[in-house]
Amino acid sequence: MAGSMSATVSAGPAWIKSSLSYANGNCVEVSQLDQGAVGVRNSRDREGPVLRFTPEEWRAFLGGVRKGEFDDFGRNRM
Repeated sequence: MAGSMSATVSAGPAWIKSSLSYANGNCVEVSQLDQGAVGVRNSRDREGPVLRFTPEEWRAFLGGVRKGEFDDFGRNRM
């Protein structure tokens, strides 16, 4: 067809990076995957591995974050 253009549409998942991400690129991105799973990947390695969580695992993680269960994570405990 004359004058028409075909657009390439990515069939992959839409990835979201936090608006609180730092400019140094130390960020993760999340995406809704098939069957309700949630994917998490390194924003600097978009072709790299994806951690895949079930909806239940993701809700449990977010619940722990909201409750402050990870507030001391990585800190030295005496």
